Amino acid sequence: MKMYLISDNIDTWTGMRLAGVEGVVVHEKKELKEALDKVLTDREIGIVLLTEKFGRDYPDLVNEVKLNHRHPLFVEIPDRHGTGRKPDFITSYVNEAIGLKL
Repeated sequence: MKMYLISDNIDTWTGMRLAGVEGVVVHEKKELKEALDKVLTDREIGIVLLTEKFGRDYPDLVNEVKLNHRHPLFVEIPDRHGTGRKPDFITSYVNEAIGLKL
């Protein structure tokens, strides 16, 4: 199984290439749709990394592939600007999930 990156910026793409992960840089919804269609047809790709910007800008498209396709696994990652999440994201997620305050 291979990993594949779909990024909105060249810096993230370059860093992942240095780690041996292939990928593509896209900027528009049509380009993102084409990249997602490509990875959905490639059975060797097991994990697709998407920069978080796509989840914010095109949630309909990203949620559709995450919810309706069992393979590959889609993971949103922060880009060079960091994550858009609040600093205690993980703690609040766990608190919400189990119903206890940690």
